[in-house]
Amino acid sequence: MLRANRKRRIVLKSKQEIELMRQAGNIVAQALDEIRRNTRPGVTTGEMNDIAEDVLRRHNATPVFKGYPNHRTGGSPFPAAITACVNEELVHGIPSYDKVLQEGDIFSIDCGAYFKGWVGDAATTVPVGKISEDAQRLLEVTEQALYKGIAQGRLGNRTEDISATVQEFVEQYGYSVVREYTGHGVGQNMHEGTQVPNFGKHGRGARLKKGMTIALEPMVNVGTWETRLLDDGWTVITADGKLSAHFEHSFVITDGEPDILTLL
Repeated sequence: MLRANRKRRIVLKSKQEIELMRQAGNIVAQALDEIRRNTRPGVTTGEMNDIAEDVLRRHNATPVFKGYPNHRTGGSPFPAAITACVNEELVHGIPSYDKVLQEGDIFSIDCGAYFKGWVGDAATTVPVGKISEDAQRLLEVTEQALYKGIAQGRLGNRTEDISATVQEFVEQYGYSVVREYTGHGVGQNMHEGTQVPNFGKHGRGARLKKGMTIALEPMVNVGTWETRLLDDGWTVITADGKLSAHFEHSFVITDGEPDILTLL
């Protein structure tokens, strides 16, 4: 998820459009899986970016993030196919051949693809070699929070039913959810429809309708929820320097269970 000015209208998708989004989402899932399988101590985040971009282009997809404008600072567009964050970096990290992954790091990757005019958007956090028990627990809680939030994506609920569920689950483990950066509607644009924060109150927000497509992305910090922007104008880190994890799926509201579009 790259920070942007969002289109506020709720966009409902047809069955055919959803299937195109599923194809885009599957390409993103393949890219993230390839990164996951190649993540180890000694590789660089720049190499991981090359892997992802190769997967996208082999499937005739275009990286959504590459060239994305910096709406926050007005600085240079984002230069890569993925955002690559390590440890206390939570989002929008710029991949680099100088940034070497070390044993014990946690590595967060966000990836987006355009395919036939539609967007797939997902993120994951993976261990680099053997990580601490505390870091492993953070990854597990963040991923579980994602799926618990998605499970609230049902007709009759509201967006903040999703938000509140994520927040409640995370905070019972003593962690905090990032407030400034949120989930969002997704479709022909990476950001469309309504925002879906990772905190909120049940019964508030936009009513969920069949055909709404949402990218939910809990960002969970060990310490404070507050963040800080680095001098590169993109990379966001935790204000206290403690670990952060990030998981994301895009899904669609149906007549029954929410349907995840970014699975292998």
